[in-house]
Amino acid sequence: MAHTTTGRKKLLTRIRRIQGQAAALERAVEQDADCMAVLQQIAAIRGAVNGLMAEVLEGHVREHLGAPGLSAERRAAETDAVAALLKSYLR
Repeated sequence: MAHTTTGRKKLLTRIRRIQGQAAALERAVEQDADCMAVLQQIAAIRGAVNGLMAEVLEGHVREHLGAPGLSAERRAAETDAVAALLKSYLR
């Protein structure tokens, strides 16, 4: 998984930001924050997770599906795996 290794610092920064947002959401709920503030925080977390997913997915597609010399069978298996993942993610 070279695409997650080479961009590890950037990915970890995104993940840590998401963790901070989740902690802020938890505090907001614990402190009976306004519903709109809670909803905005949930939307922010969802956007951050979607951005992370898009970045990792793009790297995977470019690195694994677009790899030169990939056999047709391996490319089909990778495509099926990505399609199944997307179905699960979009539910």
